[in-house]
Amino acid sequence: MSEDPSSDRPSFSIKSWAEDDRPREKLLNKGRIALTNAELVAILIGSGSKNESAVELSKRILSSVDNDLNRLGNLGISDLVKFKGIGEAKAISIVAAMEMGRRRKDSSPTEVVKITCSKDSYDVIYPFLADLDHEQFFVILLNRGNRLIDTFRISQGGVSGTVADTKLILKLGIEKLASSIILAHNHPSGNTQPSQADLKLTKNISEAAKLMDMSVIDHLIIAGQSYFSFADEGLMNS
Repeated sequence: MSEDPSSDRPSFSIKSWAEDDRPREKLLNKGRIALTNAELVAILIGSGSKNESAVELSKRILSSVDNDLNRLGNLGISDLVKFKGIGEAKAISIVAAMEMGRRRKDSSPTEVVKITCSKDSYDVIYPFLADLDHEQFFVILLNRGNRLIDTFRISQGGVSGTVADTKLILKLGIEKLASSIILAHNHPSGNTQPSQADLKLTKNISEAAKLMDMSVIDHLIIAGQSYFSFADEGLMNS
């Protein structure tokens, strides 16, 4: 007796759902805001496996990161393909979508940003340092009105540290006619507290900048979605 070719098709396939409950149709009919995170991921991967729908597979992936999209953004292709039903192509789709989201936030602003507090600085630099598993060091250059001139990556290192070249930082400041500088780097460990090396480096760069008629007004340490501001903690004059 020949087997029915439809016997391997799961009864819970998304195609068997009511049209309004299917992620793609739901997006078309109700708009993107109506979709859950799992439904959005399901659209990215397109299909599930023999034993679960794309939405159920997406829920399983999100559950592994406690439904935290920032943690999902930390997953690489090698992490995602460990889930049954996720091959390299689907993993690439997820990683690409998360990167697109980061780049959207990182898009050049239509108006020149003015830095008035540490949160403003954090909003500028966070997209560059989000979800990294190694340290990177950036500078934010400002004009006399504390408006953003540009941001530059000075160096990148390993999990436990990176080196910032004072001469390079000052050279960039001079070339861009910056009046003030904000230093920023990330701590992949998640610990926002500055190390003794961070304190010493900040002091050395601040003193060197004064000789060039520039001021270092803050140093941010980014750890996940949290940050530490030297200025807020009164450490820029120590």
